[in-house]
Amino acid sequence: MHHAISTSQILTTYHACRLALAPQSSLSVSAEATQKIADCRAYLDHKITNTHARYYGINTGFGALYNVAVSDEDLKLLQQNLLVSHACGAGAEVPPEIVRLMLLLKIQSLSYGHSGVQPATVERLVYFFNNHLLPVVYEQGSLGASGDLAPLSHLSLPLIGLGTVYFEGKKQTATQVLQQLNLAPIWLQPKEGLALINGTQFMAAYAVWCVQQAITLAACADLIAAVSFDAFDGHTHALHPLIHQVRQQLGQIQSAQNLSRYLEGSKIAQQVKQHVQDPYSFRCAPQVHGASLDAINHVNQIITREINAVTDNPLLFEAEDLIVSGGNFHGQPLALSLDYLAIAMAELGSISERRTYTLLGGQRQLPPFLAQEPGLHSGLMIPQYTAAALVSQNKQLSTPASVDSIPSSNGQEDHVSMGANAATKCHKVVQNLTHILAIELLTAAQALNFRKKTASPALKSSPIIEKLLQHYRTFVPFNSHDRLLHTDIAQSLMFVKEMLPQYVQEQPDMV
Repeated sequence: MHHAISTSQILTTYHACRLALAPQSSLSVSAEATQKIADCRAYLDHKITNTHARYYGINTGFGALYNVAVSDEDLKLLQQNLLVSHACGAGAEVPPEIVRLMLLLKIQSLSYGHSGVQPATVERLVYFFNNHLLPVVYEQGSLGASGDLAPLSHLSLPLIGLGTVYFEGKKQTATQVLQQLNLAPIWLQPKEGLALINGTQFMAAYAVWCVQQAITLAACADLIAAVSFDAFDGHTHALHPLIHQVRQQLGQIQSAQNLSRYLEGSKIAQQVKQHVQDPYSFRCAPQVHGASLDAINHVNQIITREINAVTDNPLLFEAEDLIVSGGNFHGQPLALSLDYLAIAMAELGSISERRTYTLLGGQRQLPPFLAQEPGLHSGLMIPQYTAAALVSQNKQLSTPASVDSIPSSNGQEDHVSMGANAATKCHKVVQNLTHILAIELLTAAQALNFRKKTASPALKSSPIIEKLLQHYRTFVPFNSHDRLLHTDIAQSLMFVKEMLPQYVQEQPDMV
C-alpha cells in the first residue's frame, strides 16, 4: 500500500487475504511508502533531538494534560503508557472481519508518511494482517472524536506484547503468540502510540463493511421485491420509465429499471388485472428503494475519502518543516454518514416487511397466511412477527448517535462525534435488514407458488425469477404443512447472503 482505494477494493483485498487464495493476496507496503515512513521518522527524531519545542503527545501529556512536559528519558515510556491506559474497551468483542479491516485501514493511513512511526511498526501490522493474527477489540469505549482511542489501543497492544489475540483458531495472550513466532515486541518510539490510537479506523472499518453490504442488499431488495410483485399479481405500469424520468431522482430511476428488468417476460405481470393499483409497498418501491440507494452512494463517497485519509494527530509535514496539531481524528463525517446509512437501511427493511404482511392477508386469490389448509396450519403467519420485531428494532437503532456529545478530558475534548456508536448501530441495522429480506423472500416464494398453481391457464413468472425460485426451492421447500420455520428462515438467510447476489449481477435475458 499506499495508493487510493475504494470501499469495494478494500473489501476485495480483505476477502482475498482472509481466504489466502494466492501469495499475491497478502498486503505489502510499497518501497515508495516505506521510504516516506522512514523519512518522516528521521525528521521527527531530528526535531526531538535538536529543538526544545513542545509537541503535543510527543513530549507532553495527553488530552487535558497537554501542558505537562515529559522529560526526554521518558518519551518512549510515555507511548507505552498511552496504550495501556487507553485500552478501556467494554462490551462484546468486535467481529473478526471488522478487526481485519481495522488493521488494513490503519496500515493504509500510516503509509502516507505523515505520522512519524517506524517502518518496523507498520511492517508488524502487515505481518498481523497477512498471518491472520487478530487482536481482541471491544465494541464500546470510543467517543469517535480523539480518534477511536479505546478500540485502537486494544488493536495496538499486541505490538508491544500485551493484550489478547486470536491466532490459529485460538484465543491467546499476545505474549504467548509472539514467543511462538519468535517475534520481539515493538519498543515504541516517541509519537508512535499516539499515531496508532489517534485515528478513525474503528468507525471506518465498520463503515466499509456496512456500505458494501448495503450496496449488495439494496440490489437484492429490488430482486426480492420483483418476486413479491408477481406473487401479489402487481401492476407494472408503476414502473414505467416516464414516471421516474420526470422526477429525476437517480436512485429511483435505477430501482425502477431493475424491477422492470427482473419482471421482463413474466406472463403473470402481463395478464389483465382485476384491480386498478397496488399498495404503496409495491407501487412506490422504486421511490423508497431509490432514495435508499442515493443515500448509500452518497455515504460511499464520504467513506472512500476517509479510508484514503491521514487521521491521527499531530501530523508531520517534512517538506514544510512543520509539526502541527489538529483534529483529523474527529469522526463527524463518519458519524453523520453512518446515521444516514442506518436510516436508509431501516427503510428498506420497513417497506420489505409491509410487502410480507400484504402477501399474507388472503388477498388476490392467495390463501390466508399462505397456508395449504388455513386453520389447521398457521402457514407463514409468524415469520412476519419476526420481521416486524426486527423492523421495530431498526427504527430504534436509527435514532442518530451524531446529535449527542458528552465532553471528556476535563473539557479539553468538549465536542465528540459519537461515531463509534453510530458504527455499531448501523452494523446491527444491516444485519437485521438481511433477516428481513430473507423473510420477504421466504414469503414471496410461497405466494408465487400459489399464484402459479391457481392461475388459469397456468402462468410463469419471468425467466430470471423462475430460475431463482427453482434454485431457492433446493434450500427451502414449499411449505405444504406446518414445520419448524426457524430452519426455513436460516436457510433463506443463507440464500440471500450467498446465492442471491449472483442473480442481481446476471443479464436480463438469462433462461
